Amino acid sequence: MEDIIGIIIAPIIIFMVIVAPIWLILHYRSKKQISQGLSDEEYATLQELADRAEKMADRIHTLESILDAEAPQWRNKV
Repeated sequence: MEDIIGIIIAPIIIFMVIVAPIWLILHYRSKKQISQGLSDEEYATLQELADRAEKMADRIHTLESILDAEAPQWRNKV
């Protein structure tokens, strides 16, 4: 009976002493990084991507209007 308790207790103690503290440190470190939000560099990159997406949307709209004028049935062919 004592052998079974020892077999069960040993992994629990190892987990509580080694794994649990590392797990908690990494968990709260990631929570802190998430709560800080975007860095200036990340925000600039995000803004640049948003600008590119707007330009691309404008180009697509222009191309669609040209195709509508020159080949009205182009949408049915795709």
